[in-house]
Amino acid sequence: MKLTKCAIALGSNLGDSLATLKSAIATLNNTPKIAVKSHSSWYQTAPVGPPQPDYINACAILEVALEPEQLLANLLEIEIKFNRIRREKWGPRTLDLDLLLYDNLILETPTLTLPHPRMTERAFVLVPLAEIAPDWVHPVTKSAIVQLLQTADCSGVQKLPV
Repeated sequence: MKLTKCAIALGSNLGDSLATLKSAIATLNNTPKIAVKSHSSWYQTAPVGPPQPDYINACAILEVALEPEQLLANLLEIEIKFNRIRREKWGPRTLDLDLLLYDNLILETPTLTLPHPRMTERAFVLVPLAEIAPDWVHPVTKSAIVQLLQTADCSGVQKLPV
């Protein structure tokens, strides 16, 4: 199977979020048929949804030898390894891994929509993604990530010091 370029978003707001995200990147890179090619800086972001702590977010570019559903299954398994419990929609979490883009594929199944349906509305996704893939063209909007970022409200997104 050929290698496919993908983009994912990572987030955490429970426990030691930065350590969790760094460990999740390492776990992804040690998962068969997944290679982490790059990841963004870390960003502190205001939460969406019910009252909860701020998040730390990032994005990563992967090369995978997996079909989209297989990649999603791997991401969900990694979330479980990091004690992700789904209690409420948009609630706090130890780890959130979202598949944003799978090359230029447009897909809708009962369990997966590509590109991610809300990524264009979320500065906490667009800011880190624009850092590592500014020219990636969103397959539905036909706009580059850096163009999508221009219309996003980035007021709740702050880059963490290195």
